[in-house]
Amino acid sequence: MFENAVGLKKKYRDREPILGVSTAVTGDKDQIKRILDADDYDYISADAQHSPYNEDRLAEFCDIAAEMDVFVQFRIKHTFHSYLIGNILDLGPCGIEVPQVELESTVDESVKYFYYPQDGYRSNGGGHRRRVRDFPDFREYAAWWNSFGVLWMQIESVDAVQNAHKLCKPGVDAVSFGPTDLGFSLDSHPNHALKTVDDCVAYACKSLEGTGKAVVHRSYDPELRSKYRDMGVQVLLERPKV
Repeated sequence: MFENAVGLKKKYRDREPILGVSTAVTGDKDQIKRILDADDYDYISADAQHSPYNEDRLAEFCDIAAEMDVFVQFRIKHTFHSYLIGNILDLGPCGIEVPQVELESTVDESVKYFYYPQDGYRSNGGGHRRRVRDFPDFREYAAWWNSFGVLWMQIESVDAVQNAHKLCKPGVDAVSFGPTDLGFSLDSHPNHALKTVDDCVAYACKSLEGTGKAVVHRSYDPELRSKYRDMGVQVLLERPKV
């Protein structure tokens, strides 16, 4: 049990291709199963930034995912909520995505509350945490979590793309793209060398080569997998097929 979810962080380290699918925290077990049965997905991504959710529902959703051995990547509601990452993880997500990251200080705070001591400052507690019952000793659980959880910083501006290498601090597993908000930023820089979202994705892939940090792209369309894999994108996120 939990073999698939436990092995995902290793896939990041080993530079293996990773494929995810977006879903809503309102989905029940049957809905999640139908989505996952449509393809060979490594994780599901749920969103609070642009979608309604409450803590009880997130905990229930993550409990369902745990029963199904599914890795849950969860986008928090706002960049300024990075101090709440530990509290959110106590509800059961396996990974966190922080939206609209621009500052290194945001990264520092996110890492601080994502990891347990001695790698971070996350407080111990929460009965919905993934696999918490498998580790009665809190130090053993902390050590396991610190080698399991996945942390993304979402870059959604031209400046953030250019600073991707600075935002990929120790503890960060990947930078993810928000193509729509990045489009707004590109519109405000009409004379910039980076003209399109694809230009930005390619730039980030090149700047992070050899760092061990992944690039995540919301490609949405399965027909574009080869295109972005060839560009250097390790992690793709698509819409459900059902």
